[in-house]
Amino acid sequence: MADANAPVRRRKTPQAGDAAAAAPTKLSAPQQAMRRLGLLRDVDLALHLPLRYEDETRVAPIAALREGETAQVEGVVSDCRIEARSRRQLLVRLRDDSGELLLRFLNFYPSQQKQMAPGQRLRVRGEVRGGFLGREMVHPAIKGVEPGAPLPQALTPVYPTSAALPQAYLRKAVASALARAPLAELLPAPLVPKGLPSLREALQFLHQPPPGAPLPALEERRHPAWQRLKWEELLAQQLSQLRARQERARLQAPQLPVQEGGVREALRAALPFTLTGAQERVVAEIAADLALPQPMHRLLQGDVGSGKTVVAALCAAAAIDAGWQCALMAPTEILAEQHFRKLVDWLQPLGLSVAWLSGSRKGRQREQMLAQVASGEAALVVGTHAVIQHDVAFARLGLAIVDEQHRFGVAQRLALRHKLQAQSLEPHLLMMSATPIPRTLAMTYFADLAVSTLDELPPGRTPVLTKVFTDTRRDEVVARIRDAVTQGRQVYWVCPLVEESEHLDLQNATATHAALAAALPEAGVGLLHGRMPAAEKAAVMARFTQGQMQLLVATTVIEVGVDVPSASLMVIEHAERFGLAQLHQLRGRVGRGVAASACVLLYTPPLSATGKARLRAMAETSDGFEIARRDLEIRGPGEFMGARQSGDALLRFADLHADEALLQHARSLAPRLLAEHPAAARAHVERWLAGRAEFLKA
Repeated sequence: MADANAPVRRRKTPQAGDAAAAAPTKLSAPQQAMRRLGLLRDVDLALHLPLRYEDETRVAPIAALREGETAQVEGVVSDCRIEARSRRQLLVRLRDDSGELLLRFLNFYPSQQKQMAPGQRLRVRGEVRGGFLGREMVHPAIKGVEPGAPLPQALTPVYPTSAALPQAYLRKAVASALARAPLAELLPAPLVPKGLPSLREALQFLHQPPPGAPLPALEERRHPAWQRLKWEELLAQQLSQLRARQERARLQAPQLPVQEGGVREALRAALPFTLTGAQERVVAEIAADLALPQPMHRLLQGDVGSGKTVVAALCAAAAIDAGWQCALMAPTEILAEQHFRKLVDWLQPLGLSVAWLSGSRKGRQREQMLAQVASGEAALVVGTHAVIQHDVAFARLGLAIVDEQHRFGVAQRLALRHKLQAQSLEPHLLMMSATPIPRTLAMTYFADLAVSTLDELPPGRTPVLTKVFTDTRRDEVVARIRDAVTQGRQVYWVCPLVEESEHLDLQNATATHAALAAALPEAGVGLLHGRMPAAEKAAVMARFTQGQMQLLVATTVIEVGVDVPSASLMVIEHAERFGLAQLHQLRGRVGRGVAASACVLLYTPPLSATGKARLRAMAETSDGFEIARRDLEIRGPGEFMGARQSGDALLRFADLHADEALLQHARSLAPRLLAEHPAAARAHVERWLAGRAEFLKA
């Protein structure tokens, strides 16, 4: 059987005495392009499936062509000339026994004119159009043929590719690799769903469908051959998740049982509010995990404002009570600093030291913090990516908390977990997300996680009214802001760019700040964006939080973590350009106080179908779980996965909505297959995921 890792193209064996034999063969541009696409093994090419198909198995008479259809004809060139109209054009007349067709080329080379000289027989494929000179094709695909040349015996696949990788080269490489690839059945036949072809049969059919194959079923991925691939892919993914969970269960973690009379109980007593029922339930779930000697790997999900931070604080207190440190990492300095301030307010009065690590903290201050972390004096460490830098050493890291986990890469999350490896232990890991995970996504990408859900908002959160306006109504919005400021309210105005872009005609933050400052001289108007120095950002945010400015023009740096109860109006410029989850997060910055709050989504027409769907969802619901479900429908799982996929999606073929039945089957089969046929399970995961299984462990 061929090696699964065999290269796609094999080098010629060097001859003895060949001076160039020792030098590595330089890859051609198409070979380099295949590497960039990840097409390294025969099986990679076999699983590189067509986007669509062209039917070159039939030739239609010219007289039978209908306007708007894509067809293939064969005939002899009767005339070929260049005409100079508004621009030079190459006009070719092709004739068969039934009629004549005009071929029009607006861009052409002299070699093409020679290829289509009068008397040449051509096979031509393209879209039929009506014109002043009769039916025509513009820039059709052409091929010179001999009389009686045979037609292809299969539909012609059109593959995902790049400019440096021509379709003809890729088709030949795929066909060659498909013949060599090790595609033997790895799974016991009784476990395969009935009615599905073997893997080799399925791939052979999808790469080379016979004439008359049902194109709609193929291109919509409903054909049994597609069902076999989707099921295999889902099974590999479920097996990999299950193996990751089993491997983690064999690791050791510090046990952090609840201590009577400790910091955790003191913190609960000092809180100025009562926990919701959902918070009580989730705190108990996490406490049970922390008491075990195996590392917790739990996702805490909850809608915007559901109270995840206080849950994190209670979990951190439990770790500290047991004599261990806790680290909390957030993706932005603003969010990390918000957490830091809250946790300092809650924990410092109880005698605990909270360290702050960020990219902006340097010199002696940073050295002092690093010393406190290394000595264990800092019981809790809060920060950005700075927490995982190589010079950060923890004395006893027992719990790692990652907020907005989908915005961190795999390597970053793993680096935080590995901060305890010197002691042969792994810290417990709590990942938090304000983007709720739809059920089908939880069953696939997050199948190795325990999931806790905060499905109850604390009392006092006011509902946010959402309005959708075209940007032609900007003056009305500015008037609304003037009224809000007069009443002592505060306002956010969010823009997608910092400065003008030559490529994107978007309202930018600096220009908007200047315009609003001129239009509202009575209001203090501030500007906040990611390119500002950290100290300047902190100063602007502090002034807004303290009510010293009424209107804050910002980019999406305020997306998460910002909590200003008197802010009651949010305006989002070019809302159609934002993702649905991001719009929901931004809207969550208002409605945190007692005043009625509103969110205005400004858009520039015309709207795309995706843009319409996003804005409609925002106007119709404020339920984060429903928003998440619709976002999954619109964008697919990438929105929720963040860098876990790193441009290399773990599900290439399966659709989480259309293929839920296949997912359920794979999910129920995975434990049995792993227990009864472990070798087959390992081989199946390697075939489908190769080295990508590591992506599921973070």
